[in-house]
Amino acid sequence: MPVSIALALAGPLHAFADSQTATPRDLQGLRQEVAAMRAAYEARLQALEQRLLAAEKVADQARASKPVVAGEPGDLASVIAPPSLPTAPPAASLSPAGSANAFNPAISLILAGGYTRTSRDPANYRITGVALPVGQVAGPRSRGFSLAESELGLSANIDPWLRGVATIALGSDNSVSVEEAFVQTTSLDHGLTLKAGRFYSGVGYLNPQHVHTWDFADNPLAYRAFLGGQYGDDGLQLKWLAPTDRYIELGLELGRGRAFPGSETGRNSAGMTALTAHIGGDIGDSQNWRAGVSRLSAKAGDQNLSAVNAAGGLVTNAFSGNTSVCVVDGVWKWAPNGNGAKTNFKLQGEYLRSTRRGSLVYDLGGANAPDAYRSAQSGWYVQGVYQFMPRWRVGLRTERLNPGSPDFGLNAASLSGSNYKPRKNTLMLDYNPSEFSRVRLQFAQDRAQQGAVDNQIFLQYQMSLGAHGAHKY
Repeated sequence: MPVSIALALAGPLHAFADSQTATPRDLQGLRQEVAAMRAAYEARLQALEQRLLAAEKVADQARASKPVVAGEPGDLASVIAPPSLPTAPPAASLSPAGSANAFNPAISLILAGGYTRTSRDPANYRITGVALPVGQVAGPRSRGFSLAESELGLSANIDPWLRGVATIALGSDNSVSVEEAFVQTTSLDHGLTLKAGRFYSGVGYLNPQHVHTWDFADNPLAYRAFLGGQYGDDGLQLKWLAPTDRYIELGLELGRGRAFPGSETGRNSAGMTALTAHIGGDIGDSQNWRAGVSRLSAKAGDQNLSAVNAAGGLVTNAFSGNTSVCVVDGVWKWAPNGNGAKTNFKLQGEYLRSTRRGSLVYDLGGANAPDAYRSAQSGWYVQGVYQFMPRWRVGLRTERLNPGSPDFGLNAASLSGSNYKPRKNTLMLDYNPSEFSRVRLQFAQDRAQQGAVDNQIFLQYQMSLGAHGAHKY
């Protein structure tokens, strides 16, 4: 019997027990009193159940509008988080004003800019032995003061099953482009996540990350030579996270193939496919790691490539065929007892190998000589970043390319290869007043072009306004 009823009946029952002269009329009165109290109790219980159901409905609506929040930076759990883009905050309250704002997208703005000084003209920058798309900027964009690429981000949960993200790039030349614009599932079962739209590919370690999360002001030579700087495409991405203590993630991508090393082909079928696999874990309380292998395959048709011929002249060639880029990546992090607020260290590196097979038309508008073309080129970088005291970090990166010995067929005499191996060494120091601001000084000795040394100095600032999600591992 419920406690409230027992307490309510205690008085009448006690009085009845003490009475030795109870009449049938007394018993009838007690029965009526007990029935009235039982009815009152049941009515009150039903009212409480209705209030509970209403509260649960409100909680479900708030949970549906709450974003998937990644783990804190440096935590291995953040490996499985969605891309490091701003996420929509939960509603501030359940008041009418809070409910009205609950479904508004979170907005962020990354402001970046700085000063660049180089010993060689950026307009004449070349990577010896590597053919790049016509118009691709391989080195520093400009000298002097300039606005670097800034990002405008919007994100929000659409419903309990989907979230949407858009990142708009604002270039220093006043250009506007869509870096990413996709929808992503939030509640598929069995560890699956599906993404559709435009997004950075998950190959490698650095490629999926946005520019403002990089530890250096620029990306490695291998990324510029084999992935066009950073590979993004329109398509689908499916990821599976294994239900194991060890972090294991597999990915499959199908894309249009619109960007280098692919090109627009006008086909109905996918122009790009990518396979990714990553594994990671903890080593005690102070260390964690992640390693991976990836393979990206892309098709190209009449892709205009800029190259230097045997006479040292700049020519435009057209490539048609298939390109495969294999990537092996790894990262290791250390922080005392897992707390990186005062000091921490990160070591990362990647090896990329690009193979191309197809045909090449040499010197468009000139010799216009077609023949078979094959190449196998590779490159790597290793970098370490050490936070030696709160807010201050120092980093060192070394890298090298191997252009290999491309087979130009009948055009070998005009496009002779080179044994020169481009290389570069970079030193950086940055100061972070908070997690939303950074000032960086970087010096690099760039020997990407044979016979030319380019000493580069970058002074960079990055400021984050608005919603700011956790960065990827």
